[in-house]
Amino acid sequence: MTDPRAVARAIDALRRGWPVAIRGSDGTLKLLAIETADAERLKAFDPDSAAPVLLSAGRAATLKLANQREAAAPDGPVLVERVPWLDFDTATALADPQLDLATPLKGPFRAICVEAPEAAAAALRLARVAGLLPAFFAIAGDADEAITPADIDAHEDADRLRIVGRARLPVEGAEDAEIIAFRTDEMPGEHVALLIGQPNGEPPLVRLHSECLTGDVLGSLKCDCGPQLKAAIAAIEASGWGILLYLRQEGRGIGLVNKLRAYALQDQGFDTVDANTRLGFTVDARNFGIAGRMLALLEQKRVRLLTNNPDKVAALEAAGIVVSERVAHKLPPNPHNERYLATKRDRTGHQL
Repeated sequence: MTDPRAVARAIDALRRGWPVAIRGSDGTLKLLAIETADAERLKAFDPDSAAPVLLSAGRAATLKLANQREAAAPDGPVLVERVPWLDFDTATALADPQLDLATPLKGPFRAICVEAPEAAAAALRLARVAGLLPAFFAIAGDADEAITPADIDAHEDADRLRIVGRARLPVEGAEDAEIIAFRTDEMPGEHVALLIGQPNGEPPLVRLHSECLTGDVLGSLKCDCGPQLKAAIAAIEASGWGILLYLRQEGRGIGLVNKLRAYALQDQGFDTVDANTRLGFTVDARNFGIAGRMLALLEQKRVRLLTNNPDKVAALEAAGIVVSERVAHKLPPNPHNERYLATKRDRTGHQL
């Protein structure tokens, strides 16, 4: 039996700098998150200074670890051998690519065989869910309390979403609107749907919009999220009726803090794809199955989808939603987001 609440407790522990354990089918790993720990906690966790460092393949590639294949998945696990000079400060520099230019790395570092690879891969996923850098000190061995990869799967299971509240909400550009909130018991935030207009027997025009504090609220010019949000509301209003799904998946699913780290890397010259992989994440960590579940709860099985992203079409169809039409959603670039939009077109398949 899975225990999603155990994952919520593990996330809290990681953010407080406490160790956690993950038990996979191939063994158990005890883990200390580098981002939230310190030298004193590391000494208590690993008094023998023997714990190797668990990183992602994407991050390991930037460190030029000799035995990593270029084709490795960016979020696959890599274990870095512990050597005398790999102290807490050096591990922090290994974990955070923002420090690459400021911190000359000692070395060479050597990747070793990953013990308990299922647990190791789950640890990197857990870091993403917690909004932390995917980097740990890791010790193989049994633990009294441990979560499992299946627990993490259950924590992110879209089918556990339910409707928890709804109210009329006139918004700028669409006064006839209703807001509906969705969550699971452990979710720290809620996904919402904005229903605009009234059903008219036609498939609704639907927009999947991932949360973007910097763009939606602060008016960032680095992306096109704010203008896309306003244009989507206008397009749905003009269509007669439809649904805006606002998904709490900031930074393509890596969280606000990690998105800001990616911004810092972009300022160093990396595009959005390379910034995410240098941080140790996959290119896009969002779960669009959530949107499919929301539409199913709203009893909308057939939609017109307002998007340039073919992955959204595929994800909805995989969730049992029929996409009868893809409607392009194109906005003009500005000098600050031209490269960002070109990267979406050239490297992630957006049909701009």
